[in-house]
Amino acid sequence: GEEGEEKMCTAISWKNDDFYMGRTLDYECSYGEEITFTPRQYPFRFRYDGELSAHYALLGTAHVAQDYPLYYDAVNECGLGMAGLNFVGNAVYAPVCAGKRNVAQFELIPFILSQCATLTEARGLLQTINLTGDPFSAQFPTASLHWMIGDRSGTMVLESMRDGLHIYDNPAGVLTNNPPFDWQMTNLSNYMALSPAQPEQRLGSGSDLRLAAYSRGMGALGLPGDLSSASRFVRAAFSRANALAPQTEASSVVQMFHLFGTVEQIRGCCEVEKGKYEITIYTGLWNADKGIYYYTTYENSQVHALDMHRENAEGNALVRYPMQRNGDFCLQNQ
Repeated sequence: GEEGEEKMCTAISWKNDDFYMGRTLDYECSYGEEITFTPRQYPFRFRYDGELSAHYALLGTAHVAQDYPLYYDAVNECGLGMAGLNFVGNAVYAPVCAGKRNVAQFELIPFILSQCATLTEARGLLQTINLTGDPFSAQFPTASLHWMIGDRSGTMVLESMRDGLHIYDNPAGVLTNNPPFDWQMTNLSNYMALSPAQPEQRLGSGSDLRLAAYSRGMGALGLPGDLSSASRFVRAAFSRANALAPQTEASSVVQMFHLFGTVEQIRGCCEVEKGKYEITIYTGLWNADKGIYYYTTYENSQVHALDMHRENAEGNALVRYPMQRNGDFCLQNQ
């Protein structure tokens, strides 16, 4: 996306038996993104860091340009995953600096996931780099992003701002857009009383006032319902923190899609400009431990799955699968 274009997105991680992580991509139009598998022998030619011709395999959503996977989000074969989300107005990248390990922002996901097996390794590698704002090409200007990175041990957030590169531990396990992550975590304290349990009367509890809960779910009264990134952060954090599901793959994947359902964008509800509306173009998520990527699109709620272990890991060419955007209804009585 171009500088100044505000895409809305939400990333959520969740550990049940396996570790799951994913994201929504919210925007008014698609860029022809595809599920893209990068095998171990595909040569990554980094802008400043030379060629890497043997590395971990990756699977995720990318826009492929000039045979290069511009990943929006991906997971590697070791169980480390990463998603880039819009961060317009706050993202500031460094100029190229001689003597430092320069990495362009468009190559950050493959740079980290091709070389790091764990979150700890990713944190170590990130501390050695200088993140630059080079555009991929004239057709693909520099995107203003921040990133969530996660594995079984937890998640962290990376933000490159005017005052440098910030790496935050992320106990909430979610990320949206602006304001910056430390503000979002401070704001979360405003909602610390929210609960899945029914509320107890505290208003005049020693008086003759007798109040009754007239509905279920009133323990979460005050949970914001709007579409802003601050409100989606709180809603995703509340839902994730309380989510329960049987420890089976089907139950966990279904639960993840329900978590993303709490933050999806409905066509017509968020006007970008006259006649253009933000929608959740796709929701992509992965079982990091099993290397399976699942997705739905706005037009097709059928869950599609791709398993990286069914691909040839030792290949040297990208393998691309177009997103299925048209779904059929199951006509049950015909």
